Amino acid sequence: MAKLPVEHLLKPGDILITSIPNFLYRRVAEVSGSPASHVGIAFYDQNQGWLVAESAVPVVKYSTLANFIERSDNGWLVVRRLRTGITAQQTEALRLACDERMGKLYHLGFHYLSKRQFCSKFVHEVYLSALGVELGKLESFQTLLNSKPDTPLWFWRLWFLGRIPWARLTVTPASQLRCEKLETIWESAA
Repeated sequence: MAKLPVEHLLKPGDILITSIPNFLYRRVAEVSGSPASHVGIAFYDQNQGWLVAESAVPVVKYSTLANFIERSDNGWLVVRRLRTGITAQQTEALRLACDERMGKLYHLGFHYLSKRQFCSKFVHEVYLSALGVELGKLESFQTLLNSKPDTPLWFWRLWFLGRIPWARLTVTPASQLRCEKLETIWESAA
């Protein structure tokens, strides 16, 4: 199998951000004002090569790097890395935090306080529990939807069966794309 152009740049613990071309995730990207709609964490496995820990429908799992990227709209990918770097011990802590969440169900309502996961919550929780580092910004749906006043609310009313949970906390892939604790290592051409 041919190497992907980004493989030689990756380090374990890197944050990989993509744009999923389906209706729901396009709405997530739209409301956050960014193409970012999915995120995962890269790890190297001696037998399988680069893997990405991700919360995807229906559960948290490891995917191959190729599979993770091929699901992105036109292969769009951004690789971000903690500015302070990550030690081997911290990498192991991140991997263990990911492993603890494997198989957890996806939350289609993007509720941060739920026991279930969604991609940006998964990344946020893993980094927070393993390293004490908060990646991205927790915000209410009220704050998120008000930040982009031209966002049509009809979709979100429909998605939440008529009642948008305005006070519900969430975290978006876009807030992790913009997180100042991370630096961009690589971004594919648009």
